[in-house]
Order: sequence, then structure tokens, then C-alpha cells
Amino acid sequence: MKMEIRVPTLGESMTEATVGQWFKSVGESVAQDESLLELETDKVTVEVPAPVSGTLTEIIVETGTTVEIGALLGSVEEGEGVVGGTAKLETSMPPARTVAAAQSPVSSPSTASAALPLSPAVKKLIDENSIDPAQMAGTGKDGRILKGDVIAHLESRPATPPMSPATAAPQVPSGPSGPRPRADREERVRMTRLRQRIAERLKEAQNSAAILTTYNEADMGQVMALRAEYRDDFERKHGVRLGFMSFFVKACVAALKEIPAVNGEIDGGNIIYKNYYDIGVAVGTPQGLVVPVVRDADQLSFADLEKTINGLGTRARDGKLSLDELQGGTFSLSNGGVYGSLMSSPILNPPQSGILGMHKIQKRPMAVGDEIAVRPMMYLALSYDHRIIDGREAVTFLVRVKECIEDPQRLLLDL
Repeated sequence: MKMEIRVPTLGESMTEATVGQWFKSVGESVAQDESLLELETDKVTVEVPAPVSGTLTEIIVETGTTVEIGALLGSVEEGEGVVGGTAKLETSMPPARTVAAAQSPVSSPSTASAALPLSPAVKKLIDENSIDPAQMAGTGKDGRILKGDVIAHLESRPATPPMSPATAAPQVPSGPSGPRPRADREERVRMTRLRQRIAERLKEAQNSAAILTTYNEADMGQVMALRAEYRDDFERKHGVRLGFMSFFVKACVAALKEIPAVNGEIDGGNIIYKNYYDIGVAVGTPQGLVVPVVRDADQLSFADLEKTINGLGTRARDGKLSLDELQGGTFSLSNGGVYGSLMSSPILNPPQSGILGMHKIQKRPMAVGDEIAVRPMMYLALSYDHRIIDGREAVTFLVRVKECIEDPQRLLLDL
């Protein structure tokens, strides 16, 4: 019996994905629930399992193709000993970049196609380019317009007539045109959807928020002494190492409770103040930076925080994070110190209004009372959205974090 392989539902806000790679070739045996291919989404990489045990008989969509939810990817013939199969349909693949969930013959431009509901991605592309949907042919089910149809329409439009030198705006070339002179010593690699999404969100943050950064420094001596004294007992009892991140999460939660604007966000003409503390912890992976979320961090103990953060970090590096673990944070932490960064200005993770940057612990001569002493110091940086957070609030927040780190007993006594 032939079983279809289709793009699964990926999340409430996701309408499409890109085929990253196939793990199996046509004609190979597969076991039920064995991973057949990898889909790259805006946030995570998802593996699609085999629906049944049998033989992969058909691969319809090739690596690098963008597909919509429910699109047909291939098929598996159920049972033992199935041989043969259909090769990749390289010559029959449609030229459009997006493969629809269901396909039908190309329809002619009509008001009927334009009247059909548009996916968010298609609507955004149409609005950005001021396109009349009635002028396009839809290749989706019942003539529905797909993203690939819009892209094909844009590529087929005649170029805009050149402006006169007197009215033309100066343009900065994006790169050299024509053949690259040293192309034989270069490597061109397609950006993953995750990397593209990271780029989009970083630019979105710069364009939509009034980002400022305030700096301070914290003496890490007390936290380091506390860790050294209780490290072995902590690990024996809880089965996890006592790190720095749990202290900083606790310190940030304490500061967020005092300065609620840093835990808020702007929604149109409203400010949303959140009475919960879902803290994002940035993790560097081979695919790019991701920010998994520690839910209800204010309700977790030091041990629970360390276990949760370690688990999220491991799954992030293995590409096993779920969509729920990447959504809905209220504030974020980014530790550039693990890479040796001494000072940096972190960028906001929209729609959040604040992010704390941690850095390398560096011994420096400091004035302690009337004497000079060498102390383990860390620079702290709070980037914030000045539209919702005033300078006084930002500085106060960072001072509270500093106080909690320099006197960690405050965290235990809720001071």
C-alpha cells in the first residue's frame, strides 16, 4: 500500500519550510518513524518520519525547495521486499520556488483566483510589491495563489524605466556585477531558513525599536566563592553543576519585578505588562543563534534552573528544540563571555523590550575601600527599547542585577 509523505503542521505561525536534506534515497528500505528528511523552518529544524515500514518509492521535492504545510514530499510503499521506485522528478518539478499543499492545473488570471484566501506569506509579498492578485495565475488548489506564483509574476514584470540622472537617487552597489574575478577560490553556500530568519529579526529590531544600551560592571568574587564552597555538594544532591546562569536569571527576575517595563512589550498603541517571567537564554549552535525560553523562571530553584538551561542548550546544539521552547519569552540573556567577549551591545529579540549581555570575567585592579585590589570583574550591558523603558528605569534595573550578583545572599532572602 502506497503511503504519502507530506509536510506536517509546524506551528501556529508557520506556513512554509525548506527541504534541508533527504536521509534516504529512492529504493532504500525504511522503518516506521525512521527519519526520512529534514525540514528547515524559521525557528527550528524538523525531521519528518516514515509513516510506515517499507521502501521509499518516490521523492517529489528536492533539497532547497520551499514547501507549504501539507505539501506532498514523496511516498513509501508499505511492506517488505519492495524494489524499484520513482527517481527524483527533476524534469517535472514546477519552476516556482514553492510547492503547494495540493496542486492543480495552472488557471488563467481571474477574479475567482484573487477571491480565494491568501496565506500570510503570500499576502505580505503582494502588499509589499503592490500587486493586483487578479493579474496572476494561481497554481494551487482551486486556483489558489501561492508564493511561487507571486515570485514568478515579479520576475516576469518588465523592468522599471531608468530615471533621468537629474532625478535618480544615488544607490550603493550591493556587490560587483558580472563574473566574480576570484570565483574559483570562493564557496557559495545557501543560507538556511534559520539564518535568514535571524537576519530578518535582527534588522526588524533595528528598524522598529529605539534601542539604547546602558553599561555597568559586577564584582563576581562573591558568586565565585559561593560556587567554589558548595559546588561538589550541589552536584551530588541535584546531579547538575552550579553555574553562573542560574544566578543571573534569578537576579534578572528580581530586577524585572521591581522594573516591570523591562518585562513588557509594545502592542500597537498599548503597553503589555507581563506578570510572568519567561526568560530566554541565547545559545550558539552550528546553524546560528537560537533563544530557547525558561518558563516561569521565578518559580524555579537554582537546581531547576541549571537543569532546564542545560537541557535547552543540549537540545539546541543537537537541533532537537520544539517550537514551543522557542516562543514567548519576556526577557533574554546573552552570554558572550563564553566566547571571550569583554564588552558588547546585545540586540533586542522582538517583541521583547530588554536583553542583558554578560561578558568574560576579567581580573582588574579595583578600588576596594581605600585600597587597590585585584578583583574578578564582568561588564554587564542592558540593551532596551527606549519607547517603553526610560533611562532611569534601565539604569535602576542594571544596578539591581549588579547588587544581586555582588551580594548573592539577597537572592536567597528575596531582597
